Amino acid sequence: MVSTPGLPVRRAALRLLDAVFRRGETLEQAEGGALGDIRKAPDRALAKAIAGETLRWLTDLDALIDSATKQNLPDDAKARMVLRIMLAQALRLDTPAHAVIATGLPLLAGGPRRLAHGVFSALVKPGRSVLPEVPTLPDAVVARWGAEKAAAIAPGLAFPPELDLALKDAAETETRAVAMGGVTLAPGHVRLPRGAAVESLADYKAGDWWVQDLAASIPARLLGEGAGQHALDLCAAPGGKTMQLVANGWNVTALDSSKRRLELLKDNLKRTGLKASPVRADALTWEPKHRFDAILIDAPCTATGTCRRHPDVLHRIGARQIPEMVEQQRALAAKAAEWLNPGGVLVYAVCSLEAEEGEGQAAWIDANCGLTPVPITAAELPAGLTPTPEGWLRTHPGMLAEHGGLDGFFAGRWVKP
Repeated sequence: MVSTPGLPVRRAALRLLDAVFRRGETLEQAEGGALGDIRKAPDRALAKAIAGETLRWLTDLDALIDSATKQNLPDDAKARMVLRIMLAQALRLDTPAHAVIATGLPLLAGGPRRLAHGVFSALVKPGRSVLPEVPTLPDAVVARWGAEKAAAIAPGLAFPPELDLALKDAAETETRAVAMGGVTLAPGHVRLPRGAAVESLADYKAGDWWVQDLAASIPARLLGEGAGQHALDLCAAPGGKTMQLVANGWNVTALDSSKRRLELLKDNLKRTGLKASPVRADALTWEPKHRFDAILIDAPCTATGTCRRHPDVLHRIGARQIPEMVEQQRALAAKAAEWLNPGGVLVYAVCSLEAEEGEGQAAWIDANCGLTPVPITAAELPAGLTPTPEGWLRTHPGMLAEHGGLDGFFAGRWVKP
């Protein structure tokens, strides 16, 4: 039997979403199994785009579906999920309605095709359905973040992010931005339009840059120039911060517990020609051979700050995951404080929007780790960002929206007396 063109891609998108909702996997974790039979890069990208836009606009897609049915479909009904991906294609990816129907209804073999056809057709009539300009966040997310904070963040989630590059040589910032057709928002940073194939960009093989969100690059910037001093990058893989530190003159020990992720770090170091000392170990049981002049903790966290590029976190992460992360983060901070030389600097950072993992942890470090706060200054940050009154950094996707936004991050800095 000849398959409908495009149908395997939609099945793959459905498998991606099933992995997120039924097994709690990230989209990245789900790719291996869900996209196994999708070989062509454009087809894989389309399946991920369909799943991503469905997750990004899920609350609003569900509201449309409920507006067109007499009785609400169960949240876990296959018909609801199929309608979600059909509407995401029509309303966000500009897929023609006939193509959406041809590749959507076969997903409901033996199911309520007539219902799905009727609901979809009613919703995509000219002038019938539009999504809001800003995605509506799930109720549980709004409850955690607060209405005001959620309203500020939501505009940054309407589109997938553009492509940020960190440069090995910050002196080349302006020339590279012009040559690559991008813009720069900070020294050593170039932002390119989304959709660019990374491996095809100029000087990829030469290793002159690596992919790193602007917000993710700030914690390493807060340690300044290394001048040959020793730095420890905790939870270092896949290596963006390690490469930043090495490029800024630090002698870096890069520690991570994951063999797979540490191999990515080694590959990145090889491509860029930067030298560091990778170590595979559990930071909570590892004992260093010497103390450090600087330690950067990019701590394991809920990663809710990456929601504009990983919208699955809006639906996978809840209040129950936060306490476990908080406990691990505090244990790492306490260890790091012990490993600092007198006068050594600690930067603690998380790509989380949860106050418990950011502001709450900074207050805990103040009170429990024997370190002295070193306030972050506006001069150290990209234009348009300012430190908090406490001297911490807090970013979220709604910031710098006129330039394409940035991930959500928290960072604080301390010195050992």
